[in-house]
Amino acid sequence: MSFRSLRITETPAGKFERNIVEREIDDLPSGEVLIKVQYTSLNYKDALSATGNKGITKKFPHTPGIDAAGIVEISRNPNFATGEEVIVTGYDLGMNTDGGMAEYIRVPGQWIVHKPTEYSLKECMIIGTAGFTAASALYKMQLMGQLPSDGPVVVTGSTGGVGSMAVCILSKAGYEVIAVTGKTQVSEYLQHLGASKIESREFVNDKSGKALLKPKWSGAIDTVGGSTLVTLLKACRPEGCVISTGLVDSPKMDATLYPFILNGVNLMGIGSAGTPMERRLSIWDKLAQEWSIKDKLPVIAKEVTLDEVNNTCIDSILQGKMVGRIVVKL
Repeated sequence: MSFRSLRITETPAGKFERNIVEREIDDLPSGEVLIKVQYTSLNYKDALSATGNKGITKKFPHTPGIDAAGIVEISRNPNFATGEEVIVTGYDLGMNTDGGMAEYIRVPGQWIVHKPTEYSLKECMIIGTAGFTAASALYKMQLMGQLPSDGPVVVTGSTGGVGSMAVCILSKAGYEVIAVTGKTQVSEYLQHLGASKIESREFVNDKSGKALLKPKWSGAIDTVGGSTLVTLLKACRPEGCVISTGLVDSPKMDATLYPFILNGVNLMGIGSAGTPMERRLSIWDKLAQEWSIKDKLPVIAKEVTLDEVNNTCIDSILQGKMVGRIVVKL
């Protein structure tokens, strides 16, 4: 049986091309469960894979897509029955295992989560890895004792996928959110998501050279890295939590140890792809219950086709032009 798939190939000259192609089920990697994909989403990591970034994907040809939601077609795993609605986010999907930008995937049963009944398959993909990452960040902050009463939490890159989700989830959980963005004319969008205050990038770009700053926030979820992350650490209140989830500006940070050894600031990271299943299920349960953002999802998402992803969306997300989440209907 054939199916459509976005396929990235490397030419003999070392260049990368992407095309929508017809593939056969037998071409998929081995796995216990064959899933007919209904929706996927476009993440920054997918766009990097689609341009041949070998820090993400080492072997080509390849199909990107670190998220997938669909219906079990064939299962050799007793935990998943034919016809059941399921989701897959993270693990090796879309990295070195053919991913969700295709009408079918085949994966190990250990990667699969039963779809939360509170959400549709489409809603699960609007949340996807971006929402799961943002929720994982708050999960870690709360484990360290971060409370809404401690003060505002900064979210950088607040109009992107992770940023938009972080603003929603933090607000839902009762936190005051300072949304930082480099985009103009997005105030209404961010306020709708739950931001209490909106600031430009300069708000978190200290150039004074000081090792510490007067505390301005109790914590942060950062998608940017570089000098932004350093500023977030320097101006964080004692015992606050700063979560690093991305590096769209820089993977490097020129920081001192003073925020840690004088103010007890906690710097933590999120590697959501490898989250153990027990914790993964706990976080999805929170997203379905006390942190539910179901009412915000229509505003965050734009639905596109696989052809639109190939023709325009990949380039747009790499250029920083996207707002919210791109959900792809297969």
